[in-house]
Formats: sequence, structure tokens, C-alpha cells
Amino acid sequence: MKGGDTPPQGLRRRLTIWCRKCTFPFITGILLSEYIRRRRLTLAAFELQTTDARVIDVAMKYGYQSPEAFARAFKNLHGIMPISARDKGVSLKAYPRMSFHISIRGDVEMNYRIEQRGAFEMFGVYGLVSQDLQTAFTDVPQFRKQCDEDGSVDLMNELLGRFGNTVLHAALYDHTGESFKYMVCYHLPKGLEIPKRFTKLSVPALTWAIFPEPQCDLQKLWERVYTEWFPKSGYEQVEGPQFEMYYGMPGHTQGEIWIPVKKK
Repeated sequence: MKGGDTPPQGLRRRLTIWCRKCTFPFITGILLSEYIRRRRLTLAAFELQTTDARVIDVAMKYGYQSPEAFARAFKNLHGIMPISARDKGVSLKAYPRMSFHISIRGDVEMNYRIEQRGAFEMFGVYGLVSQDLQTAFTDVPQFRKQCDEDGSVDLMNELLGRFGNTVLHAALYDHTGESFKYMVCYHLPKGLEIPKRFTKLSVPALTWAIFPEPQCDLQKLWERVYTEWFPKSGYEQVEGPQFEMYYGMPGHTQGEIWIPVKKK
């Protein structure tokens, strides 16, 4: 072709396909075919959890020619067989739909599980936190620091028979248009009498979407849950407290976000 010539249509099409295949992994770090496979198996897991569809029908819908091939691919991604996707408390992986804006969303997996829990009680101390996210991200660390300094954390761990600096959980509840209650708390053992400075929080039997975060970066995880997981999950949030569950000791802490949900 000379400098001003237009490439034939077939060549333009091959060039377009080549550019897509080369650009996509350069930006995302994974092959386009692998992303498509993950997305199909993510949607298949949501469908198995939220409908009564047969495994063979879901396999065909998402491009697998046999239940055996679907089962192998499903287990490689999620770690379980498709028939187990409806089991209580099973852990699955979600690869949200990728969005190309200023930043890329959906390029990192989100681990989650759905669990049904009976009613339980928590106890602790709470403060009012602004509903504005940026303000809340400042208010919450200040409140937790206050609980450390005023002896609330040490006293709770003493009542529970634990080391004084063992990390505690947090409950987010009683949301209004302007604020919500943030409680530094822990499970209330049966028969334990607590001082008046502490508040009880009764939690009814609920179904929970639980998101683990080994690095304990829960601020980022909160955003991803609502912008990436909920829109495509087949679940919606229901009324009830949310929890930040922390496990371990300071400096060696893992976290989980608990959100009460139901199927749409």
C-alpha cells in the first residue's frame, strides 16, 4: 500500500482484532479470552445461586458443550463443583464487569460467600459518624483511637478473657440521612454481665454476603462491593447492621465485611 491508500476491508478487520488482542492484556494484565472465561463463570455462579436452573442448562448458556467441561472450568476457578454452588456458606469468586474509564474496575477478583446465621448479640461502645464517606473515613479512626485511649477496648477484652490489645469488630447500624452509629464491639457470651457503659446490639437471623480481605484494606473493599459486586450479583441489601470483622492482633490483622442480603 502507498502512503495514502486505504487498507482493504478484510485487512482492516484483522488489524482491529489484532489491536484488541494486544491492547487488552497490555492494559489489564490478562488475556481477553481469560477475562471472558472468568466473566462467564462468575455469571454462571450467580445464576446457580439465585435460580433453580439445572447445571446442564447453565453450562450450555455460558458456552460449554458438556456438563463435564463446565464442571472442570467451574472447579478450576471457584474451587468447587457447580452442584455445590447452592450450599450454605460456600465461598465463590466474582470477577466484576470491567470498566475502562480513568481507572480499571473488575480486573481483580473478589472472594465472597453467602451464609445464613441465626440471631446473635454484640456489645460495645458506639459513636455517631457522618454519612459522608470522606468524613467517615476520618471519623472512624478517630473514634477507634478514642476507644483505645479511654480504656473501653481493654475493659471489653478483660471481660472476654482476652489479651488487652486483641482487635475487636465493628458494627454499622441505625443509618439516617446524615449519620450512622459505629460500634466497636464483640460477640456477647451467654450469661456475661456487662457494665452500663456498654450497649447491647441484638442482630436477627439474616443471610449475609461476606467479603474477606487478608490485607485488611476495608475502605477500598467497601467501595468495590457496592460499585462492582452488588450491581451484577443477583442480591440486594436488606435492613440490618453491617459489620467489619477483624481477626488477629495489631500488625497481623485480617478483615471481613458482612452485609445482610436477599435474592432479588
